[in-house]
Amino acid sequence: MENHRSQYSNSGHHSNPEHLSQNQPLPWTEESEGGWNFQEALGILQRRWLVISGVATVAMASIVIGLTLNPTKPEYEANFQILVEPVNDDNKTVDVVKDSNSNPTESALDYDSQIQILKSPVILGDIVKQVKVFYPDVSYESLAPSLNVSQLGKTKVIQVSYRDNDPNKIKFVLDKTAQAYLEFSKEKRQTKLRQGLEFVEQQLKVSQNRVDQLQQQIQTLKQKYNLNDPETETKVLDSETASLNEQKQSINFQLVQARANLNLLQKPDGAKAALMNALLYQQLVTQKSQLDAQVAAESTRFQPNNPTLQSLKERRDSLLPLINQEAKRFLDTKRAEIATGIRLLEVQSQALTKREQQLQQKRQQLPILSRQYTDLQRKLQVAIESLNRFLSTRETLQIQKSQTEFSWQLIQAPMKPVAPVTSSSLKRNLISGLVVSIVMGIGVALLLEKLDSTYNSIKDLKEKVQLPLLGNIPFEKQIQTEQEHNFAENLPLINLPKYFSEFLPHSNIATVQEDSNYSTNFLEALRILYTNIQLLSSDRPIRSIVITSAMPGDGKSTVAFNLAQIATAMGQKVLLVDADFRRPKIHSLSNLSNLWGLSNLISTNLPIGEAIQQIPTLSQLSVITSGPIPPDATKLLSSDKMKRLMAEFYNSFDLVIYDVPPLVGLADVSLIAPHTDGILMVVKIGKTQSALLKPAIENLKLSRLNILGMVGNGEKTNFQTY
Repeated sequence: MENHRSQYSNSGHHSNPEHLSQNQPLPWTEESEGGWNFQEALGILQRRWLVISGVATVAMASIVIGLTLNPTKPEYEANFQILVEPVNDDNKTVDVVKDSNSNPTESALDYDSQIQILKSPVILGDIVKQVKVFYPDVSYESLAPSLNVSQLGKTKVIQVSYRDNDPNKIKFVLDKTAQAYLEFSKEKRQTKLRQGLEFVEQQLKVSQNRVDQLQQQIQTLKQKYNLNDPETETKVLDSETASLNEQKQSINFQLVQARANLNLLQKPDGAKAALMNALLYQQLVTQKSQLDAQVAAESTRFQPNNPTLQSLKERRDSLLPLINQEAKRFLDTKRAEIATGIRLLEVQSQALTKREQQLQQKRQQLPILSRQYTDLQRKLQVAIESLNRFLSTRETLQIQKSQTEFSWQLIQAPMKPVAPVTSSSLKRNLISGLVVSIVMGIGVALLLEKLDSTYNSIKDLKEKVQLPLLGNIPFEKQIQTEQEHNFAENLPLINLPKYFSEFLPHSNIATVQEDSNYSTNFLEALRILYTNIQLLSSDRPIRSIVITSAMPGDGKSTVAFNLAQIATAMGQKVLLVDADFRRPKIHSLSNLSNLWGLSNLISTNLPIGEAIQQIPTLSQLSVITSGPIPPDATKLLSSDKMKRLMAEFYNSFDLVIYDVPPLVGLADVSLIAPHTDGILMVVKIGKTQSALLKPAIENLKLSRLNILGMVGNGEKTNFQTY
């Protein structure tokens, strides 16, 4: 059996370590998108509500104490109002510079810019000088924040208000301010228009010169390089290049054909084929053939010495030199024609190559010219736009200067304030302090969240740990309460809900209670975990797993115990083995005796049946507790007896679950895991340190141990993302 288990582990899981190192998420797990979404933000506020409340309370208390110990003097406020535009039809002359579709009742004054001018040191500087004579403590830095200048609704009225502890000072400052603003409307506005016109005239000359220079540069560039438009030039180059390529291909084809014909003429077969087209040669050959026929005919009638026959032979023989001479002449002429054609084609090819090089050189130069041309065009466009703006501004200023100046009118004079406005200020300060306190609390909570090295949510765990997430066990208040009150001796088993009864053997159906002591979400999460484990392998089912964690207290024993019950309820014959010789927990969770256990099976000849204990309500669930804690746990777990026991467990049960010690600082997992189907990592949300979990996982990968996946345990937020 041991050999079978080793073969199964190597072939089923350890044969592809590259696959294990990738740790691809399972198809049913969600991909992380990064950042904090609304649900995660609510989860953070839920986890850190004590910090937020504490920081906000301390900050608000400090503000209240500060206001109590340092009460502010009562403040007063007064204002005056100035009509800055006429309410009659006197401004209709300005409409000549407006668009024909504009609203004739639309204001011609830029109130935002005007208010900034009124609050500028240029205007307030003179006011400060006058006020300093009676109130030396006044400066621009102290006057500007307390002086509020704003447009009164959508009217043509500007309201100026001032706040201070001295009513007389308020009245004096507002009087001087109103006087300065009225003088500004009478004297300085016309000066500003004149100065604006002078500035615009200067900039017009500069802009016009800039436009002329850019136009001249563009013209010079076109003339120097015979450049019209870069895009058009590119198309022309492309078209001419394509035409040259076609011509060159045609000439190359003709050259190849001509050289082949020339080579063919050098051969007897080629010469013979060429002579077929030689008219004179063919005529001579025809005459010789006729004479040969006459000689053959006369040879039958006369003797060889007959004069007629001799005359025919002489005539025939005289044609042979002529035939050879004509053949040589024709072939030489043909070769000369082909050679001449080859030279002409080569000259044409060289000309095309030279032109192609010229086009290539021009093409290489074109991007530089195009960039220069584009830059000049862009600069010219910017310069023209700037010139047009200055022309439009000059026209507007000239029209405004030619029109009759409208003097501002004081429609509500400053008055000495009587009632203070401190109460509203105190209320506003308290409200602002409350908002600031809450923001400070949230900020501290978010800072702590960033500095926290634990995994505070399932999404955070999936983003930072590249392992398949097989389950998300929510926080179960009942388990936490039982642990806090030390009810270990009487912990109840999971009372499974009715929908599990269809998976139980008939004999156990009666033991399932109507109501569950644990929440439905908790039980459903365990069922999903068991289902995901079974879906990990398509070749053969997962029949033995090791459940561990990176740190103590992550809930590995609780997950192992409850998973064993769920697997039993699903119809499996399950064995739960407590292999944690450091801090065993299974005997406490299952309320069983720990007198005989795994340590006795390894160190003695105790039969397995003596160490296996049954849970009364679940007959299919068998438990082997840890037994007495040995002095050397590593020696027991690495023994051959332990391997034989694990092989026997595998053959006797449908699923064997080993609860082993945490990974950090211990080698127990590496001794047991190679003889199982894989490791299930339990990560406690809000507790497990990433500095411990990641090195532990890396060590498992280096040891080529099969990590089935991880289980998130104890997430308290209600906004689940799994």
